[in-house]
Amino acid sequence: MSVLLSEVEITNRLQAAYQPGKSLKTDGVAETTTLSSNLQLKCAAVLLPLVRKDSSWHMIFTRRTDSVESHKGQVSFPGGGCNDSETRAEQTALREAQEEIGLSPQDVQILGRLNDVVTITHFRVTPVVGVIPWPYEFQLSQHEVSRVFSIPLQWMAEPGNWDEITFTPDGTRRSFRVITYHVYDGEVLWGASARITHDFLEILGLISGQGKIGE
Repeated sequence: MSVLLSEVEITNRLQAAYQPGKSLKTDGVAETTTLSSNLQLKCAAVLLPLVRKDSSWHMIFTRRTDSVESHKGQVSFPGGGCNDSETRAEQTALREAQEEIGLSPQDVQILGRLNDVVTITHFRVTPVVGVIPWPYEFQLSQHEVSRVFSIPLQWMAEPGNWDEITFTPDGTRRSFRVITYHVYDGEVLWGASARITHDFLEILGLISGQGKIGE
């Protein structure tokens, strides 16, 4: 996209695409393991932090440590499970971002939500999009986050930078189609976080919806 979308334009596109009653999307792997079962989905939210950097939009990601309970060492968004006292996904996303990377809620301009995504770990995740200042002095949780980095939206939208691959989880005989990105700055974005990223890029008009997974 040659013209940088404004915060208002991104907000309008998010609002137009948001359909909370729509059938849930999955990370590919979760499609049969979760949606075909009677398991109770757990509430969760993630923050998609956007920054203006080098005259373009970048997305902030984290790399999880090897000390966390699940998805050790993987690329993800700041986020996690909902507290009982939280009534909105924005509350959860902002709290988790503050706990994980030291991002003050007052520094986040919320633009909107994406439709929920279900993960193989049986979470119903609400992605929340927000703009934050750049540069920013992050304070990382030593237990949860080993690194914070950014990837340009335009790079993630390039067809040559990602693939749909066949993935077979350990201990199973079934294979699934998931999105995986090529290495960027030493990191690999894939799975549910890549699924959410693709949904966002489609809303912005950077990629088409053809060939998407988990629908």
